[in-house]
Amino acid sequence: MSQQGLSERDYARHIGRSRGSVQKLRAAGRLVFHADGSIDATASDAQRARTADPARQRGPRVIVSEPSVAAMKPVPEAAVGAVSETLKEQGLPTPSAGALTYLQARTANEVLKAQERRLRLQKLKGEVVDRAKAAALVFRLARQERDAWLGWPARIAATMAAELGVGTHELQAALYEHVRDHLQELSEIAPDFR
Repeated sequence: MSQQGLSERDYARHIGRSRGSVQKLRAAGRLVFHADGSIDATASDAQRARTADPARQRGPRVIVSEPSVAAMKPVPEAAVGAVSETLKEQGLPTPSAGALTYLQARTANEVLKAQERRLRLQKLKGEVVDRAKAAALVFRLARQERDAWLGWPARIAATMAAELGVGTHELQAALYEHVRDHLQELSEIAPDFR
């Protein structure tokens, strides 16, 4: 009884790959078989062309007809917007409405990976600081500054009172009020770490 299609070895020769590659294609479900278990070369070639990642294909690029719009999964608008924004930030051409290509999405992905690696390297070098740590440090320094200013009237009141010839307690109370009012104005300044 003869086979209807090709064996794994014959199909490997047909596509110019190793038998191991054909076995991987079989395991991935990218081959079509006849009832006798042999490989249907024509249908398998078409199946491989439909499911191939263009970036991983070897040899000359073969232009495959576009699948019908009904067969394609819709890409969420947020994803298209993120790709467009990334490409625009880099000065690259952005996709027109609904015309996002695989190459544009891949380019945006590579740009984002490069930015992430650069940021990670800057963080390792100490050029980038953690926002939460910076905010905590600023808060702690502001509190120390505030406490120092609130203690200042008590330290300086006696000296100033002697120089001006006024009562120490009254001068200290007046200084404390003015310092507290000034610190209240300064507390309305909020640091922005963006």
